[in-house]
Amino acid sequence: MTSRERVLAAINHKEPDRVPVDLGATPSSGISASAHERLMNHLGWSDRTQIYDVVQQLAQPGDALIDRLGVDVLDVGRMFNEAPEHWQPAGLSYLQNAWYPSWFKPESDGKDGWISRHQDGTPIAVMPEGATFFDQTFFPWLDGYPEGRKAMEEVLDEAMDKVLWSNMVHSPWDHASEPDFWDQLRKRTIELREKSDKALMIVCGCNLFEWGTFLRRMDNFLMDLYTDRENVAVLMELLMERHMATLEKVCDAVGDVVDILRFGDDLGMDSGPFMGLDIYRELFHDHRTALCSYIHKNSGMKTYLHSCGSIYQYLPSLIEEGMDIINPLQTNCYQMEPEKIKEEFGKDLCFWGGGMDPRAILNNGTPAQVKDEVKRRMDILAPGGGFVFNNIHNIMPDVPPENILAMYDAVIEGS
Repeated sequence: MTSRERVLAAINHKEPDRVPVDLGATPSSGISASAHERLMNHLGWSDRTQIYDVVQQLAQPGDALIDRLGVDVLDVGRMFNEAPEHWQPAGLSYLQNAWYPSWFKPESDGKDGWISRHQDGTPIAVMPEGATFFDQTFFPWLDGYPEGRKAMEEVLDEAMDKVLWSNMVHSPWDHASEPDFWDQLRKRTIELREKSDKALMIVCGCNLFEWGTFLRRMDNFLMDLYTDRENVAVLMELLMERHMATLEKVCDAVGDVVDILRFGDDLGMDSGPFMGLDIYRELFHDHRTALCSYIHKNSGMKTYLHSCGSIYQYLPSLIEEGMDIINPLQTNCYQMEPEKIKEEFGKDLCFWGGGMDPRAILNNGTPAQVKDEVKRRMDILAPGGGFVFNNIHNIMPDVPPENILAMYDAVIEGS
């Protein structure tokens, strides 16, 4: 099988020749810059650590690493920022060979940390001394919603632009303001498909719940869900107008050449979901159904939702909405045991991730323990298809390079 055939077979609940593998196809299945640099040193390679996602400080895996680990899927964003002049030294004290996109210009905080500002000077994110990612510091609607739908609509785009996830966005979306962006997206995606047999992913976001937390801050928005549903409903309608406009352009540009479109919306905590199922269905269910329906009707792409945490209670709704793939399977959360989830939902959903315990074994175990854990989880999740291997989330800075290699080697050895 080719990599593309392997991934699509798994998504369609057919057992491929081996379990398909991901690293770096999404900003929730990647590798931190620090872990990447140590891995390059361990392998004796001179590859630069290109930090394509500056918020989370994630490295873009190079072609050699993709081949070494047997990765089967690529993010089309890797076709942008491809020239040397698109990158600049990051100047990070804890990394020796790290590079940022040339557009990213954080300021030193006078110590060993960094501040990122909006174009108008507003500080929107910080990476303090000793940290390895940026935190949001500016919440545009912290003190309340604009009064009325018209007022909200007039300032929403400006507010969204001051959120770090939008202002400091990863490729290809850091080029979205360029006049020929959509033509370039199609041209570069076709080029990638022609030169590679990998499955192709486009990361599209279209967050709903999370945008409320980005604008209002988590504590405020969680209360809004119960005490100010009218404003939440208006915000969701305005977001959907923007999301649907984006999806129309994505489908027109690459809907016939990309295999998977990735949505994002973290809906759970370790201990359970952020809201009751009734609230979820009232405020979000129909909108997510519309997003999935549009993709399925207007492209050949599969729908993929990244949602951290315990989302067991939402899975029947997500199936009803038309979601094909769930990432991650965060197995250390309430009601998210792999045996339980595979048995109840394995015929309807493909699980992307969940192949490793990242809190104890991947970071602190031996390579032998890592391999044993990979094989144990594959025995549960791989039968019948419906599983693409990945760590539960991004590989964090504390993961030893020996364990990274052991994790991926175990997939090939155990398939």
